[in-house]
Amino acid sequence: MTTFTPQQLIAAQQANVEAFSGALNKAFAGFEKLVALNLQVSKAALAQSQEIVIKAVSAGNPGALFALQAGLSQPVAENAVAYGRSVHEIMTEVGSDISAAATAQGEKLQRDTQAFVEGLKKNAPAGSESAIAAWNSVFSATNATYESASKAAKQFVATVSTVQ
Repeated sequence: MTTFTPQQLIAAQQANVEAFSGALNKAFAGFEKLVALNLQVSKAALAQSQEIVIKAVSAGNPGALFALQAGLSQPVAENAVAYGRSVHEIMTEVGSDISAAATAQGEKLQRDTQAFVEGLKKNAPAGSESAIAAWNSVFSATNATYESASKAAKQFVATVSTVQ
């Protein structure tokens, strides 16, 4: 019967740790991009605020002050939309990277599990056909569930991406 050697178990654990670290690094890179975006937006907002205060102080009459106030709503709305778009792009990129890594890891797991089941079939003692059939059934059901979940997740991501 096929069994995992300690070296195979160690290699599998190392691969899992590397995959998790890769996903964590991608998430952290996305966080860094969000922090950079927020710093950039904060600096721009501070500069715009200073400009507005200078214009307000230099406005000679109330009519000019009201005109200044009326002209501020459009740039604020445009900045908010641009900020939202930038956040969405960063989140979409990070989600896509992590999804791709998870998909690759899931496919590798499927291949490894299939190889394990095939090894069991080849090396199984006589009379264990029903146990092997049960393993095969579980493996097939797991694959179907994985495929269904993967398809649903991809549809959800596509739906969320089109909303923005």
